[in-house]
Amino acid sequence: MTYNLEQLADLENIRACALRYCRGVDRLDAELMKSAYWQEANDYHGTYNGPAYPFVDHCMISHQRWRFTHHCVMNHAIEFDNDQEARGEIYNVTYLLQKDQDILDTWHGRYLDRYEKRRDEWRIIDRVCVHETTHSREVTAMEIAAGDFRQGSFDRGVNRPLGA
Repeated sequence: MTYNLEQLADLENIRACALRYCRGVDRLDAELMKSAYWQEANDYHGTYNGPAYPFVDHCMISHQRWRFTHHCVMNHAIEFDNDQEARGEIYNVTYLLQKDQDILDTWHGRYLDRYEKRRDEWRIIDRVCVHETTHSREVTAMEIAAGDFRQGSFDRGVNRPLGA
């Protein structure tokens, strides 16, 4: 398929929207996560089905049971319906390390999204989370000087600039 320059910019803006969602939930940054959704958006996420903004608030509490989460988005297919609407399918693997045990939970699935463009900004208007499989396993630390690194929790729940 051939895209014009505006469509290429739109594709990148839609992908940036998906990454804001992931970084927001992983860093427990509610405002960043909400910036991926339009205010009236809905999210059908298995254990939560309804308006997206309350879903974000739900995640800020529910995700505290893990020391860290990493939402890793992979293949992201996007199709335009017109200049203001698009649909997407994102493959996702999420790693979640339990807070009180050395258990790594891994979630595999997809996001089925509908996006809307308003005033040159793309956001999610409707999301369906599709579950493929999950598993949990005990993990042991690698034999490296892990304590010499800045630990992942240093910026969780802290609003900081990207890369700082």
